[in-house]
Amino acid sequence: MGHDVDAGTTVLLFGPLAVLSLVLLKRALFPDRLSFPDIPALGPTAPLLYYYGAIKFLIYGEDTIAEGYRKYKGGAFKVPELFSWHVIASGREMIEELRKAGDDELNFDEATAELLQTDYTFGKSIRTHPYHISAVRSRLTRNLGAIFDEIRDEIVAGFEDVLPPSDDWHKLSLNEGIMQLICRTSNRIFVGLPTCRHPDYIKLNIDFAASVVISATILRFFPILVRPLVAKILSNVQGIINRGEQFLGAMVSKRLQMHYEYGKDWPDKPNDLVSWLIDEVVDSGQRPEMHDIVLRVLTLNFASIHTTSMSLIHAFQHAAACPEHADTMRKEAEQAVREFGWTKDALDNMPLMDSFLRESHRYNGLGSVTMSRMAMKDFTFSNGTFIPKGGLVSVVERPMHLDSEHYEHPDEFRPWRFVESRNSDVSLGEVGVRVSRYGVVSTSPEYVTFGHGRHACPGRFFATCELKGMLAHLLLNYDIKMENEGAIPKNLWLGVRMLPNPTSEIMYKRRHCSLS
Repeated sequence: MGHDVDAGTTVLLFGPLAVLSLVLLKRALFPDRLSFPDIPALGPTAPLLYYYGAIKFLIYGEDTIAEGYRKYKGGAFKVPELFSWHVIASGREMIEELRKAGDDELNFDEATAELLQTDYTFGKSIRTHPYHISAVRSRLTRNLGAIFDEIRDEIVAGFEDVLPPSDDWHKLSLNEGIMQLICRTSNRIFVGLPTCRHPDYIKLNIDFAASVVISATILRFFPILVRPLVAKILSNVQGIINRGEQFLGAMVSKRLQMHYEYGKDWPDKPNDLVSWLIDEVVDSGQRPEMHDIVLRVLTLNFASIHTTSMSLIHAFQHAAACPEHADTMRKEAEQAVREFGWTKDALDNMPLMDSFLRESHRYNGLGSVTMSRMAMKDFTFSNGTFIPKGGLVSVVERPMHLDSEHYEHPDEFRPWRFVESRNSDVSLGEVGVRVSRYGVVSTSPEYVTFGHGRHACPGRFFATCELKGMLAHLLLNYDIKMENEGAIPKNLWLGVRMLPNPTSEIMYKRRHCSLS
């Protein structure tokens, strides 16, 4: 009995002190200027209730952002995270001002470093020397036509393994199956055969993608001062690089040796990501290192697997849920492939599929907010919204995509919405233009799934090539349906992050197609 009294007394004495310490720690790390006193709050602002609001936001983040958009449309509001407020901007004017702001004002890389805790989940060099972004933006995008045969070959081989052809109906678990397809196809261009098909290499990259998101979310629960200590427990960057080197080390080392012996353009040099990364480092005047090249490959796998898989899951679900839409795109794909063969030109001439994918992005999105920036100095929007140095500001995504001011009947999935829009601006003969205001890769202040402006996702052209290639292959070679008459499982949310339901499945069986 005495022991129970002592324990209760201890809780009564030290419980309030622990809470008070947490409040004081927050105030020390995030002074009043980062409380954004002039910006309306979605959540309680009182010291103790603030933490209740932060935890509630993790559970109801989607609804909170939607509420803020309704109340403060065209302006800004703030939402509570455990140790700081996060400012959310909305409206064309604020989005355009954020887009135009210089990196010395509102910085994309520093915001990414905070949200993904990249110093701990990837390593500091990813933030300080992001040459892998240049490799994707310029070299990968420029080579899409030249490397398409390899993309296509891996799509065919991947589908044979993940969706074995059969005349009977079978189930495909979308999360598991699509991650494998995306990882294999991406790595056919990243590192080539046979590594791209190695089951342990695929597992390494899929596990790494999941661990980054989980580790970053947990790390942001802790104040900045203790994150290095927590990261040592949570993160295993060096261990993951070491495992990556087991698969890639010998190949990368050989590439470096050839570069040093024969120069930049050595005979039979592979046209893949590893070569482009080495070229980027050399062009920057630095010496490429094997372990850093491996890290960049793993980093780009994270970006490719996480977002592209989500997009493809949604696309497969919508196609399976409506046979009429699937049949329309199937006919378009047949016509394009008959005319152009299995080439990137064929994909560029599938405007209905392009509209379908853009509508899937609009309808589902990748989360509730996007275009995050860290203020490098005090910054004031033209409407008076003040972001002090160190403040984090993002843009509303999904609620804006579901706004009737921007889209007619926004709650409906209308697959040809953007073909119809294009037809109002251009002749029917020009519908298949490669880059359009309404194309899936095009961005605008009303369509921000990929961001908007110079920091828009540099890999979106490659990702779209994969998405269209896989969707076209699926439709031409398989019949698909949802088991429950078109019902699509509800997405899951963690704060502002959206995740496709892990139970998502489609039914498939073989179609006999002469265009395979």
